[in-house]
Amino acid sequence: MLLLIIVIILLILYSLLIVYYWLSWKAIPEFENTNIHPQIKISVIIPARNEEENIGMLLSSLQSQSYLKDLFEIIVVDDHSTDKTANIVREFPYVQLIHLVEDNINSYKKKAIETGIAAAKGELIVTTDADSLPPAEWLKSLAVFKEEKQSVFIAAPVVINCNSSIVQMFQALDFMVLQGITGAAVHKKNMAMCNGANLAYERNVFYEVKGFAGVDHIASGDDMLLMHKIWKKYPDRIQYLKSKDAMVSTAPVKTWKEFFKQRVRWASKATIYDDKRILSVLVLVYLFNLSFLVLLIAGFWNYKYWIVFLALWLLKTVIEFPFFRSLTAFFHKEWANKLFFFFQPLHIAYTIIVGFLGQVGKYEWKGRKVK
Repeated sequence: MLLLIIVIILLILYSLLIVYYWLSWKAIPEFENTNIHPQIKISVIIPARNEEENIGMLLSSLQSQSYLKDLFEIIVVDDHSTDKTANIVREFPYVQLIHLVEDNINSYKKKAIETGIAAAKGELIVTTDADSLPPAEWLKSLAVFKEEKQSVFIAAPVVINCNSSIVQMFQALDFMVLQGITGAAVHKKNMAMCNGANLAYERNVFYEVKGFAGVDHIASGDDMLLMHKIWKKYPDRIQYLKSKDAMVSTAPVKTWKEFFKQRVRWASKATIYDDKRILSVLVLVYLFNLSFLVLLIAGFWNYKYWIVFLALWLLKTVIEFPFFRSLTAFFHKEWANKLFFFFQPLHIAYTIIVGFLGQVGKYEWKGRKVK
């Protein structure tokens, strides 16, 4: 009976959370480019390590930006690549290539971004990943939004492209939901969430909050940890840009092993966040998903818990589906609606495993073992 009461309480709290995210996401107005022609100077910073398969496509796409060419610069910071990344970058004469010299540090990506910003001339820093592809209106959308909203930090949408394999479809849908939560949380100004593949912030503000100082010992978190530092100083000038013109696409990982490594890396930041609101949400989500495992085990003593397990599976789907469907419409993944129910057990298992592994041991990132 006690187990059933705990499960019901977790279900109610989880349901309220998901409904809140759904309504908050719907409340974000879609931003459209106007006839305004901003004159903001932009520096695009791209940290890259062993990205010979992707960096050329990204730099080519940046050539096609609708934003005036003399208003933005591109800086690639090569993080000790051992492949042809640097050689490919040199084929683009308008791109500034910087080699990261620091070694034996725990956060190479933060150092790469910091190095790029030190060389930047733009007033607005825009970061993306070397395996990402922005649309032609990307920089213009960010600049127009910045000018209209007077933002000091902008989080913008990222979508994972995928094929028909289960591992790619699952990560694309999981990531899409994370993006929806990001938009909802930032819009309501109740959590500092973002993704480093599509960020913009004022260069002066980066230095005002002393950049990554205080969090530079943490391997990951070049996005959210910095965002929270800026949020503490400018809570009303952090915005989410909900626009398809500003949506950056990124490549999926190709195997389950790579997927779990990536998600464990993300989960490893959970207890580090100074923003305790994020931690409370993560604990609730983890405990709710963990209740499925507890019910599954308890069913070996009393089969009725298996009935509760199935009922909870159905209720979880019903509760989440309106939010999920609104996201598939924005991110152009309507095909996923019919698969949502069947992906639930996989999502539950992954949440439990990654949440645990993210808090113990080390993980590998870009060929390096870090903590």
